Amino acid sequence: MLTTDEKQLIQHAWEKVLGHQEDFGAEALERMFLSFPPTKTYFPHFDLHHDSDQIRHHGKKVVTALGNAVRHMDNLSEALSELSNLHAYNLRVDPVNFKLLGHCFQVVLAVHLADEFTPQVQVAYDKFLEAVSTVLAEKYR
Repeated sequence: MLTTDEKQLIQHAWEKVLGHQEDFGAEALERMFLSFPPTKTYFPHFDLHHDSDQIRHHGKKVVTALGNAVRHMDNLSEALSELSNLHAYNLRVDPVNFKLLGHCFQVVLAVHLADEFTPQVQVAYDKFLEAVSTVLAEKYR
C-alpha cells in the first residue's frame, strides 16, 4: 500500500514523463528485450530494431497505461481490468514479464530524472509498479 507521500512522489515524477511517453516506453521495451531476450517471443511480428515504429508505438501504449494507473492509484484493479483481461486471456503473457518491464521502466526513469530519482522516489515507484504487476496478473488466478 502506498503512503500519501509516496503517491505524491509518483505523481511529481510522472510530470517529468509527460511529453516523453513514446521515448520512455520504447527505451523500457528495448531494455527489456536486451536484458531478458525471452520476452521477445511475445512480439514475433515486431521489428525489434532500435527505434522501430512498432516498438515506439507499443512503448507509448505501455506508458499511457501506466499514466492511467498513476491517475487511478487508489483503484488499480478497476483502472487496469481491461488490460489484465487482454494479457491473461488473449495474449497469454507470462505475468513475470510485467515485473521485468517495470524494472526496466525504473531504469529509464533513473536515467532521465537523474538526481530527481531519489531513493524515496525509487522506493515509491518500486511499490507502485509491483502493485501494477499484481493487478495485471489478477486474472491469471
